[in-house]
Amino acid sequence: MQLTTHTTPSGFLLPSIHAAHAFFTEQPNPTTQNTFVNNWIQLILSYARHRRLFVIRVEDAEVAGGDWDEILRNERINRRVIPSYLTSLISAMVSRDLAYYEPPKQSRSVVLLWRLPEEWADVLHSWGTATGQINTILTLYEITDPPVPSPLSGIPLSLLRRAITVLTRSGRAQLIGVADGEGVRLLAGGK
Repeated sequence: MQLTTHTTPSGFLLPSIHAAHAFFTEQPNPTTQNTFVNNWIQLILSYARHRRLFVIRVEDAEVAGGDWDEILRNERINRRVIPSYLTSLISAMVSRDLAYYEPPKQSRSVVLLWRLPEEWADVLHSWGTATGQINTILTLYEITDPPVPSPLSGIPLSLLRRAITVLTRSGRAQLIGVADGEGVRLLAGGK
């Protein structure tokens, strides 16, 4: 069978391996399985970035028509990722620091790190500089749900907090308690 790339309805280009029947199941050969896991991780993170998806859940393997359907299913070859396989892929991403369990102390839902916290820190600081927010106290919700959409729109609070921690350590932000929770003051300081 000829493996070819395919573009999804959202405009994402699926790699040719996505057309291989074996790609959708765990493989007994450790070398093959490791190759497939690496390809799945790359595919999941690339797709998440393309669609701006921050979370993947084991249940996404079972939900037809969900956000992840375009990659977790391949109707052209009648294959889909089963929940136990998605669980092992999620575990591999967590072990490689490319995702973290959210909420903590469970293993069915993760926040994906298609940008590392250090990269999100730079995005946050650049956004603050570009929008004139340096030395202004902002609530976390003003950052995640701004009146004008930004690269930070919809970012999970737990990931935003990690980015703020990076900025705090480098002297570019200060965490501040505000009336309705927590806020941050972005500082002009350098790295």
